[in-house]
Amino acid sequence: MEPINTISGRIAPLAANDVDTDQIIPARFLKTTNKDGLGKQCFFDWRYDAEGNDRADFVLNKPEYQGASVLVAGKNFGCGSSREHAPWALLGMGWKAVVSTEFADIFRNNALKNGLLPIIVDEETQQQLMSLAEEDPSTEVTVDLEEQKLVLPDGRKVEFPIDGFSKYCLLNGVDQLGYLMSMDDDIVAYEDAHPQRVVTTD
Repeated sequence: MEPINTISGRIAPLAANDVDTDQIIPARFLKTTNKDGLGKQCFFDWRYDAEGNDRADFVLNKPEYQGASVLVAGKNFGCGSSREHAPWALLGMGWKAVVSTEFADIFRNNALKNGLLPIIVDEETQQQLMSLAEEDPSTEVTVDLEEQKLVLPDGRKVEFPIDGFSKYCLLNGVDQLGYLMSMDDDIVAYEDAHPQRVVTTD
């Protein structure tokens, strides 16, 4: 997982509310445990027609939003069933952060564990970003994870919440297992200082 300190990039709007994980990555693509290629399948049923061609009316297919890295979404993004494939697919499509007024808890936790930053903002800020993205696709924002602030084009800084452990892992580019492995010396020292109390027999 790559460390995250700041994210600067263009924004793209996805105004729909209650976007569930089956819309982010349809269940038929969940057979794989490999992240490769999931970006192509992200929002599959919205992006492509029955012949596999791009749908011109899907906002994220529009040329002006190609290369955007911050998705501005409607409320309750990521609802539905739990699947790590959802943040994998979003990352594979090129998204580094998703901004919304509300995320489903399971999706938010899965995103944080996999290096996708979910940013919760107030409704006024979300609507401002949505309007800016629609009016000017070149609009950029900056995310300062260390300061926990989203910097808008007008310079306004909006603070967003994140728990301390997730913040540490993202800043240092480690997942939960990586964090535990980084504590190996401390674990060994603790075990050496605390002799085994339970006697086992063969």
